[in-house]
Amino acid sequence: MKIGIVSQSYYPRPGGVTEVVHCTAHELRRLGHAVTIITTHYNGPQPDDRDVIRVGRNVLVPVNGAWVNMTVGLGLTGRLRRIFERERFDIIHTHCPLVPTLPLLTLAAIGPGQKIVGTFHAAAERNCMYALFRRYLERRIERLDCRMAVSEAARRFVSSYFPGDYEIIPNGIDCRRFRPDEAPLAEFRDGRINLLFVGRMDKRKGVPYLLGALPMIARELRGGVRLIIVGERGLRTTLCPRPADVHGAEIVWAGRIPPAELPRYYATADIFCSPATGQESFGIVLLEAMASGVPVIASDIPGYRTIVTPKREGLLVPPKHSEAIAEAVVTLARDSRLRREMGGRGRELALQYDWPVVIRRLEAVYRRVAGARAGKDRGEKSRCSGALS
Repeated sequence: MKIGIVSQSYYPRPGGVTEVVHCTAHELRRLGHAVTIITTHYNGPQPDDRDVIRVGRNVLVPVNGAWVNMTVGLGLTGRLRRIFERERFDIIHTHCPLVPTLPLLTLAAIGPGQKIVGTFHAAAERNCMYALFRRYLERRIERLDCRMAVSEAARRFVSSYFPGDYEIIPNGIDCRRFRPDEAPLAEFRDGRINLLFVGRMDKRKGVPYLLGALPMIARELRGGVRLIIVGERGLRTTLCPRPADVHGAEIVWAGRIPPAELPRYYATADIFCSPATGQESFGIVLLEAMASGVPVIASDIPGYRTIVTPKREGLLVPPKHSEAIAEAVVTLARDSRLRREMGGRGRELALQYDWPVVIRRLEAVYRRVAGARAGKDRGEKSRCSGALS
């Protein structure tokens, strides 16, 4: 099949959706499909990726405690329409379909007979845009031939505004890239417990609560802990001030690192921690840690409960609770056998989300939708076959 994937987030901008789009395209090409990614231009050097079409330019907009991508430019809908007419894709797959601007404009740009599916990634308690523009967005979402959500939390969120059939197709993880036998970073293997965070320096990622836990952790472990923070440095100085007294603990601000180096950071970690405060629909970083055989500590939020079974692959703690984070870290730090057991169970779980497994489910959706009779052209409503667990 000839497949077009539309995403507002893509390299060089890091993030969960970026990784999903990149890996989806890679796996589909491995299966023999022709894949083109339609995205936007970013500031700075652009990766020399094959089969990537860029339109407009990206700007960052603060929304719900995070910086989100938005594409700006003149005539974006027309440019998308010309791309779709020229490329004649068998199917178009848009990520975050109702998000301004590129994904939402894609729903306006598709022509008669073109097949389109959409994946919903977000999970939250409410969405002001969905509420304010509900009628307009209802007309747009009806253009999707199939609606997919990455988790039950994501499905529940979007269906509360736009009821309908949604298939749950989870995000995948490259278990060949993230694996327990990856070589760790030698400079950090000095006897300290290595506590790892990977993510953007957005407020909702919860880094301040992890930093708030560090003095308590260091006091209990007599300074024998190192916190490694991997992610963009953008809001570090204002969002994440250094604690006044870390009792001999070490803080390493690794910043943004090349993707090829990320598996070694996971391999270096004794414990992975993601203290996000909410609005996480899935938790790709949790799966990356699990695939690497690392036990996880994560906030007890719906999106993370999709992945982590408490006391099995890791520990869940109340959001925004530094004391609970500290207690969980100390528990795992003092019990190496428990860390090994949780890491092993995490690896087993991650294999269920390995990309070769997930991509076959996505490919089945593509084939069903692309091969379906053009019922929508006759005024009939197209539906998915039902939710997949």
